[in-house]
Amino acid sequence: MAFNTSGSFPATLIPHQTQMTLASNYLSFDSATGGGTFAQQYLPELYEAEVERYGNRTLGGFLRMVGAEMPMTSDQVIWSEQNRLHVSYEACLLIGAAPVSMTVPIETGKTCAIKIGNTIVISNGLATVKARVSNVVAATATTATVTFQTYQVASAAALGGAGTSVKTFVYGSEFAKGSGGTVGDYQNMSSIEPTLEQFSNKPIILRDKFEVSGSDTAQIGWVEVATEDGTNGYLWYLKSESETRLRFEDYLEMSMVEAELNGANGLVNPGNGVQANNGSEGLFAAIEARGNVYNDFAGAAAPGAGALGDFDTILKQLDTQGAIEENMLFLSRATALDFDDMIAAQAGGGYAGTQAASYGLFDNEAEMAMNFGFSGFRRGSYDFYKTDWKYLNDFSTRGLIGDIDGVMIPAGTSTVYDQSLGSNIRRPFLHVRYRASEADDRRMKSWVTGSVGGAYTSDLDAMTVNFLSERCLVTQAANNFVLFKSTI
Repeated sequence: MAFNTSGSFPATLIPHQTQMTLASNYLSFDSATGGGTFAQQYLPELYEAEVERYGNRTLGGFLRMVGAEMPMTSDQVIWSEQNRLHVSYEACLLIGAAPVSMTVPIETGKTCAIKIGNTIVISNGLATVKARVSNVVAATATTATVTFQTYQVASAAALGGAGTSVKTFVYGSEFAKGSGGTVGDYQNMSSIEPTLEQFSNKPIILRDKFEVSGSDTAQIGWVEVATEDGTNGYLWYLKSESETRLRFEDYLEMSMVEAELNGANGLVNPGNGVQANNGSEGLFAAIEARGNVYNDFAGAAAPGAGALGDFDTILKQLDTQGAIEENMLFLSRATALDFDDMIAAQAGGGYAGTQAASYGLFDNEAEMAMNFGFSGFRRGSYDFYKTDWKYLNDFSTRGLIGDIDGVMIPAGTSTVYDQSLGSNIRRPFLHVRYRASEADDRRMKSWVTGSVGGAYTSDLDAMTVNFLSERCLVTQAANNFVLFKSTI
């Protein structure tokens, strides 16, 4: 018998006549084939810890800064918001060449809130006329005809002829002596019944899972695991499970910001007894539907130039809404710099090729660390607190798209009528409601199934970590919110 040496002791190095680094004679540790193992005569210098090249990768914390989380026990949350106290109408149309009446638009099923005897201001934006209402009749299902008597002139001809669009509001009333009962216009004066303005949202169920086989849980690696939540060790599945949890926690917040209700042409009902996915109303959707959207803040102007004018336009809009004194700005990097430059320009900053060295009065020294940013400022009767929003800057989220520049959120709380409690309650303008009861808390659930990692629930040789949450966002008084968008 003889030795069979076929395939044994293969030549791993092929000599070359010149000293050259070739694939045939070089042992590569990181090669996909050949010598990409520790089976070589020289041990490489290993860095066991991963390099955190993206810093802290989590994005959560925004909603914790501006709101709160509260349990709910229903499939829907409903709240009511107050309407305006005073009566006003836009897009009214004058009737006749010498107008003494106008058509007022009303909602279907509603009546005109202007009453006989009211004194009103009528304006086309340039000219203004004051008058007293003498009659109000329903013209159609969506319009009413208001007849008035002007005080200083014979008619409202100064505002324009028939069809001129005007605005009007009620500032009081006037009646003759002895009016009331069956005497004068007071008998025809109607009362105003406030209407209920209801809003609602439904929670969505978020789910995710991580699964690892039993063998891999016992497989040690040469890379030391270290994640944002403090997980560490040389078992790679620990990193995978930790990152799945961190990603899911970020999804809890991102869903509340981005969620959309299912439209008529949206998600298709799966049928076969499977419940349809109806979506939910997130922050961006709520502001676009019921709030204020400002496009291209500061535009393409030079730093500081134009931004103040845009900001003052926003302040004027806030004046027409709730005029809430304190507001928080969560901005992208570019918009945050626009705000810094806007404020700096008011403090002596020059933008014709130079920048002022001081935003205030202090002794400037070479060793001094200069601060060219602002965390808060006051303009008009409003206070603003500014911070960068990582979600808008991260290149794996909104920073990848760049169409949202920031949001302005009112600080404090609002008073609303809670349908479930049957009373007025105070809540942060922005808050999360999650499903919870004595039987189950669905704020953030996690459980382990399988036969590995302490769970013995099935014959599956694996560990499955399940994550679940059921929640929705309540955006109250969205008319006081501002969404900054970019279109250029």
